[in-house]
Amino acid sequence: MTLLRTSIEELPLVHRGKVRETYAVGEDRLLLVATDRLSAFDVVFDQPIPDKGRVLNQLSGWWFERLAALGPTHFISAEARDLPPPARTDELAGRCTLARRAERIDAECVVRGYLAGSGWAEYRASGTVVGHQLPAGLHEADRLPEPIFTPSTKAEVGHDQNITRQQLAAMVGAELARELEERSLAVYRAGAARAAEVGLILADTKFEFGWIDGQVALIDEVLTPDSSRFWDAELYAPGASPPSFDKQYVRDFVAGSGWDKEPPAPALPDEVIAGTRDRYVTAFERLTGSDWSDAEASA
Repeated sequence: MTLLRTSIEELPLVHRGKVRETYAVGEDRLLLVATDRLSAFDVVFDQPIPDKGRVLNQLSGWWFERLAALGPTHFISAEARDLPPPARTDELAGRCTLARRAERIDAECVVRGYLAGSGWAEYRASGTVVGHQLPAGLHEADRLPEPIFTPSTKAEVGHDQNITRQQLAAMVGAELARELEERSLAVYRAGAARAAEVGLILADTKFEFGWIDGQVALIDEVLTPDSSRFWDAELYAPGASPPSFDKQYVRDFVAGSGWDKEPPAPALPDEVIAGTRDRYVTAFERLTGSDWSDAEASA
């Protein structure tokens, strides 16, 4: 069963994002519902990716529980028994997270451990990545000397824009910018360590944070194939973009199709939809050590 859009009449809709839909549960809690919508280059596709929403929701829940020692998060539970009754339906099974309401900090907190994507494009042009001067002679997919923090704006419409750490400090204040960087690097390192244990490489990822009861809390999703670039360590070789367990498969297809990255998105062939689904499920299984069929059955 795929799900492109939700309607929970008993709960007020707060926000309908590219992938997630958010409902109010009382005054201080939210219900986050992960649909099967796919967004690439900030454009939402008409075709769903089967199981995608459940993978994102359940993998995020697994990570939030694992990362609790690194600081506050918005996560309460993704267990059906803890959800409000309107969310306990077959259609929504495995898709919902109960979370504390947060005041979002309007910045994407990106951490890069390897030279890939837009970072590689910038490095080729200038030898820098979002204000970080890097050593000369690096190749595509090279591991960086240390993970780097490269924030961006959080755009409601259009594309996010990379900003330097100094620009972030001007936006949110030096103390908060420093905390966002430290928290982001800590979570990245924890995620990279787990990925390494199961033969994956966490090339880069992005986080969001918000204020909850005066504290900076990790919110939204964390270390999923939608927000992160995972590579297979066995197939990794610098000098080219390695095969990945995320939506890079879709990006590569649509980029090769001649699409101008503006709406409407092109139609995806069945094999691209199936291949994307398989990559998401494989990432879940390897990171969590759980079989996806078992996770589905228990949702």
